[in-house]
Amino acid sequence: MHIVLQVVLLAVGFGMLIKGADLFVEGTSGIARKFGIPQLVIGLTIVAMGTSAPEAAVSITAALKGNADITIGNIVGSNILNVLIILGVTAVITTLAVARTTIRYEIPFMVAISVLLLILGLDETITLTDGLILAAAFMLYLIYLFRMAKKKQEEPAVPNCRHSVWILLVGAAAGLILIVWGSDITVDAATAIAKYCGMSDRFIGLTIVALGTSLPELVTSVTAARKGNADIAIGNIVGSNIFNILFVVGLSALITPIPFAQAFRFDTMAAIGAGILLLLCSFRNQKLGRSAGWLMLVCYAVYFCFILF
Repeated sequence: MHIVLQVVLLAVGFGMLIKGADLFVEGTSGIARKFGIPQLVIGLTIVAMGTSAPEAAVSITAALKGNADITIGNIVGSNILNVLIILGVTAVITTLAVARTTIRYEIPFMVAISVLLLILGLDETITLTDGLILAAAFMLYLIYLFRMAKKKQEEPAVPNCRHSVWILLVGAAAGLILIVWGSDITVDAATAIAKYCGMSDRFIGLTIVALGTSLPELVTSVTAARKGNADIAIGNIVGSNIFNILFVVGLSALITPIPFAQAFRFDTMAAIGAGILLLLCSFRNQKLGRSAGWLMLVCYAVYFCFILF
């Protein structure tokens, strides 16, 4: 009976995370649109950070509760899922156009900081100093986004939002509350299920928790792609992965040292490989088509079988 309750609580937690992320993204991106910010910048910043809020909340909560394997597993697992599953599924549904700046700058930067995370974790701990390094890199990334936003001010902006700023602010605040509350429920339930089933925190963080916290990215990317907003779809995933490593892991390490088990070296290399695959698939034609989408899904299936067995 106890395990059934934990499964129900896990589902409730995921539901709160998804709804909270939806409210947060709608509110914050609506405010951004009112200021005429281009959709690529919205995708790389507001939407990316909003859909990464569940990862941030879950990882920081797990770090504070001493479940560090869920912290690292959630981030690395989410980054792999974001590229191979979410972009894979989205590309199978509809062809995604990839902006030239995303291919030249954002994707290589995502791969580079994944390599940085691997290097910082070689001593099996993400320390306070490592957290400061990641935080500094995050500040440089924000400066880059600010400069890009200034260059794109002359481009047509996304249509204005019909809601008032106050309604958008209330929605964003309600979403944030749901995200934080849902993350606490999710971590507790996932940890209880893992212990009951004899699973390692690493496995459940890389799979169940990572999938649950990546659902907002999936919904956002598919919806944006179907509406023709490919810049938001791609920018959301790339921006989320960057945000996950630099902000979430960085902030968690500033709160408490995060153990980085040797097993996570393989998972981080898988995340690096996923980023390189995304770059190779989109480099030639600046598009992510159905064949590339299927290739990404197959690659994730191989990775999942490897960590399962």
